Amino acid sequence: RLSCIRNNVWLACCGVISAGLAVLSSFGLMLFCGVPFVVTVANAPFLILGVGVDDMFIMIASWEQSSRKKEKSDVKSRLAETYAEAALSVTITTLTDVLAFFIGTWTAFPSVRSFCLYTGTAFVFCYLYTITFFGAIIVLNHKNEQQNRHWLTCMPVGVDEDQAEKSCLYNACCIGSCSRQSSQPESEHPLSIFFKKYYGPFFTNKWIKLLVVLLYGAYLGGSIYGCTQMKEGINLRNLASDDSYVIPYYDDNDKYFSAYGPRVMVVITESVDYWNETVHLGIENCTQNLE
Repeated sequence: RLSCIRNNVWLACCGVISAGLAVLSSFGLMLFCGVPFVVTVANAPFLILGVGVDDMFIMIASWEQSSRKKEKSDVKSRLAETYAEAALSVTITTLTDVLAFFIGTWTAFPSVRSFCLYTGTAFVFCYLYTITFFGAIIVLNHKNEQQNRHWLTCMPVGVDEDQAEKSCLYNACCIGSCSRQSSQPESEHPLSIFFKKYYGPFFTNKWIKLLVVLLYGAYLGGSIYGCTQMKEGINLRNLASDDSYVIPYYDDNDKYFSAYGPRVMVVITESVDYWNETVHLGIENCTQNLE
């Protein structure tokens, strides 16, 4: 918005801060509990940021929709309406994410187990901060708008008598808006109008619903077939970058030594007198038996 009152800069920043607080809380709790921190855990903040920002948009959209209901004029009613609309979807998505990552803790790989523990716990904290911290921020931002306070300085913004003679840019940046009108609830978003008037009625057509069912059936069949063609394992070559020095090594290893199968290494944990010829012969015989 071209307005120094309703541009919601701090609201967006606090939504990102909410996700950051969730990451700090989860990491601190897991480290306190002694869960090892592995390199893959460093990718978790990006997942939490994406989910946190998505929850932020859902909360803001529900808040804006509550402003169009005449019977929900006071702050308490609007916040209750916002939670009634947004909390359900936020809760369901959080439960599915947390369940998916906590199921991943059953794996036998310690690094994957640590990643799932850190990320699943971070999702729980992200949900808690969204329905508590960010909800309070929405109310504080609304009070600033009602009092015509500047988004940066939080100082009251008045209306100049010569506002009509000023440029629109000056009025927006220094006064609050391009007109003398007070801050009013926004009209419905064009995307909301599109989905309500065109997209929704289009998909309620019986032929379109039949087509969707057929397409979903084809997609489900292809997915099941793809699952049957999956092979367990991983090629270490795919983990390296294209310009890595290990790429030629893996290429030559597959070219010249793939017929011999995987390499087997034997470790002798006890102290051995390698200088003794009898010990040498014993190790060679052991190697021949393994081959």
